[in-house]
Amino acid sequence: MGKADFLSPKAIANRIKSKGLQKLRWYCQMCQKQCRDENGFKCHCMSESHQRQLLLASEDPNKFMDYFSDEFKSEFLELLRRRFGTKRVHNNIIYNEYISDREHVHMNSTQWETLTDFTKWLGREGFCKVDETPKGWYIQYIDRDPETIRHQEEQARRKKQELDDEERSAKFIEEQVRRGRDSKETEETPVFTELIRESEEEKIAFNLGASSSTAGSSKSSSVLGASALKASTSSTKRKDPSSGSDSSRAEKKKKSALEEIKEMEEKRRMKQSVRTDYWLRPDIVVKVVTKRLGEKYHKKKAVVMEVKDRYGAVVKMVDSGDKLKLDQNHVETVIPAPGKRVVILNGPHRDTEAVLEGIDEKNFSASLTLDSGQQKGKRVDIAYEDFSKLA
Repeated sequence: MGKADFLSPKAIANRIKSKGLQKLRWYCQMCQKQCRDENGFKCHCMSESHQRQLLLASEDPNKFMDYFSDEFKSEFLELLRRRFGTKRVHNNIIYNEYISDREHVHMNSTQWETLTDFTKWLGREGFCKVDETPKGWYIQYIDRDPETIRHQEEQARRKKQELDDEERSAKFIEEQVRRGRDSKETEETPVFTELIRESEEEKIAFNLGASSSTAGSSKSSSVLGASALKASTSSTKRKDPSSGSDSSRAEKKKKSALEEIKEMEEKRRMKQSVRTDYWLRPDIVVKVVTKRLGEKYHKKKAVVMEVKDRYGAVVKMVDSGDKLKLDQNHVETVIPAPGKRVVILNGPHRDTEAVLEGIDEKNFSASLTLDSGQQKGKRVDIAYEDFSKLA
């Protein structure tokens, strides 16, 4: 009996029945034909076309298996890329979506026996990042498309350029602040004087405008600027000998103010001159903060045995006794318990031993009592990074 026409009721019924997925055991991958029942699959296996396909496959079976494996891999990765991109997803979710297409390449015709084997193979070949969890295997697609790589490099370049611009602006601001500070230091120190009147009836007025005028010729009213005030004060001292005690008292106060200002300037300059960007010294306890040496040494304490070129040091680990050569950026100071001895590493009291009295967590500093030097017994506040435990 001939084959039914395309628009005949039987052909339409066959197409309706063939919609959707069928049982895998009634599918012939060589002929890519899905049968609906066991009898149809048996008839297909006895057909002449199926026998010819088997003869072709017997000549070179590896060729057909490699072809089906490559097709399965390509379609699976394409679905993963389009559906989930570079997100991490369970491998069974991808596989269920892949086999929902009735024309897909079945896994039993490929070189992989199970989905787990195929997932492990994707990880070994570098197509995906795979990891095993109690819930199963998860995969993440690695996008190696040249256009995507170029886009990522462009974003990285823009981000680096923005950081460079921020660094340049920060350096420019620092330079402006430094210049302003230097110009402020070069200015003359102001001289402070007291207001002295010859009599209680005399009035002293200040004119902050551009010009100053005197109203009347009497002594009772006079308008003085800042400079005229100094002149009148000196003339008053010369004219009135009876006010010697007042002038001497004012001069003492004037000198004390000047001395205080000078002392403040000297202290500030001394701090700037004494403070350096290196702080390592022997016989102090430090903590290793770099992760490059591994978890064995990270956050472990060590004793500085020798200082190399000011910025490097040979340290001996407290736990294991191993000796390492580290930079000062790879270690940090150690703050002991109150009552322990420490060494000041930076500032005007550098290399001075002291006793830790208390810790100020809000200001990140500690109160120390100096235990050596000319100022022994003095109590000072030192920042965390400027002192460390004495070995």
